[in-house]
Amino acid sequence: MGTLQTSPRGTKLMAARHALACRLVDREADYLRFTRDWRVPADNNGSERDIRMIKLRQKVPGCLRTLTGARQFCAIRSYLSTATKHGISLFDALVQLAEGRPWMPAIS
Repeated sequence: MGTLQTSPRGTKLMAARHALACRLVDREADYLRFTRDWRVPADNNGSERDIRMIKLRQKVPGCLRTLTGARQFCAIRSYLSTATKHGISLFDALVQLAEGRPWMPAIS
């Protein structure tokens, strides 16, 4: 085990490694919850995935030249991301939006 191979004393690096090993042992069920409960994502970078497209668009020549264009793109991207997270297909969300009756998430 990692706790036996590290020491809480010694260098700062060894102490940090030991603290990490102890946390992993103590919270094993929390760290591996995604293997038993399919509602729990394997990672927590959903927000990073949501903004990844904007970074790609910045690299494409001619895209997002103005702040207005960037804001519009982000608004559309946010709307579609939220709809997807609520189980609404992108096509259905866009059709409803074009028909003047935009999909809105339920308020709880």
